[in-house]
Amino acid sequence: MTPAPTLINWKRNLFVAWLGCFLTGAAFSLVMPFLPLYVELLGVSSPEKLNIWSGAVFSIIFLFSAIASPIWGGLADRKGRKVMLLRSALGMAIVMMLMGPAQNVWQFLVLRALLGLLGGFVPNANALIATQVPRNKSGWALGTLSTGAVSGALIGPLIGGLLADLYGLRLVFFITALVLLVCFITTVLFVQERFTPVPKKDMLSGRQVLASLKNPRLVLSLFVTTLIIQVATGSIAHILTLYVRELAGSSQNLAFISGMIAAVPGMAALLSAPRLGKLCDRVGPESILISMMALSVLLLILMSFVQAPWQLGLLRFLLGATDGALLPAVQTLLIYNSSSQIAGRIFSYNQSFRDLGNVSGPLLGAFISASYGFLTVFFVTALVVMFNVVYSWWSLQRSAARISCLMIER
Repeated sequence: MTPAPTLINWKRNLFVAWLGCFLTGAAFSLVMPFLPLYVELLGVSSPEKLNIWSGAVFSIIFLFSAIASPIWGGLADRKGRKVMLLRSALGMAIVMMLMGPAQNVWQFLVLRALLGLLGGFVPNANALIATQVPRNKSGWALGTLSTGAVSGALIGPLIGGLLADLYGLRLVFFITALVLLVCFITTVLFVQERFTPVPKKDMLSGRQVLASLKNPRLVLSLFVTTLIIQVATGSIAHILTLYVRELAGSSQNLAFISGMIAAVPGMAALLSAPRLGKLCDRVGPESILISMMALSVLLLILMSFVQAPWQLGLLRFLLGATDGALLPAVQTLLIYNSSSQIAGRIFSYNQSFRDLGNVSGPLLGAFISASYGFLTVFFVTALVVMFNVVYSWWSLQRSAARISCLMIER
């Protein structure tokens, strides 16, 4: 088991991990604005094939990340979380550098899959901080850490689009590799972890991991909650520009308006996550999780009744504020219901469910919008989240009842 570091160490680690999450978030999103353009540059010309290939190169990274995350989580529990941070940053830097000179779309697709396989910086950063931070500050610490990737994802597309216009598409991949290399160097120099490697024969098996959990059913429900949070986000993102066009009519600033409305949830999450994290430490993550999910159901329903883009933007800002509390609340509950010995695997499993949500959310939104129209997407998404409110509340109540029974028996 990892010895607890001093107060100064975990605070410094939190800052450096935040910086690493910011840099990796920015690095990933730097290339997002022009992915379809790069696919076109690689020889895909027809509109139908361009849509298919663009969707494939976008989603394949999440699919392979979902597959690889449990493997890296197990290695993190054996070798330490810092080693996994270094592996992730350096591996992604090398792959990004190889994307620049890609000659065809098949090479690019394989490299995107490899990027998903070698990723995992954020979940390992969460596991590192979760096992070091004092328990009564875990909500604030994880909420603060979550703002790193959000900040990077917000600023990345702006910088990436500017760099692509100034220097061309291929050079952005080399710049992105350099950003990831900076992340690797800062992690080498400043992250501290006192970790004794665990021999493979002493590692807990998957069945033993489940047996070591205080409440396996609750942990599974938290994984499902993470998936549904991402499904709810992705199902709407896919139709956002088209819905804004329907609301705005013949506006000449459609791209700008859509970009602003797409960005406001991230801005709101950035502002709300540390504050709601502190509230989570005071009132408990259970209350925050249920109340914020219930509020998001209401906001999703209201989005289907808006008459102007500014109304949609306001509701999405509020939705982003609720999302800023949800994932840190889930992660805090995961800490409460698992040990530091298996933290790497627990957070990696959670990342796998998050990646599956990132893949299935846009597919769900695309299918429903094509079959039943834009407004139905909001109602179906609200229904999915409402199901999860009930399921999470039931799981938390069962957990509380189980703890009460154990206390009475003692």
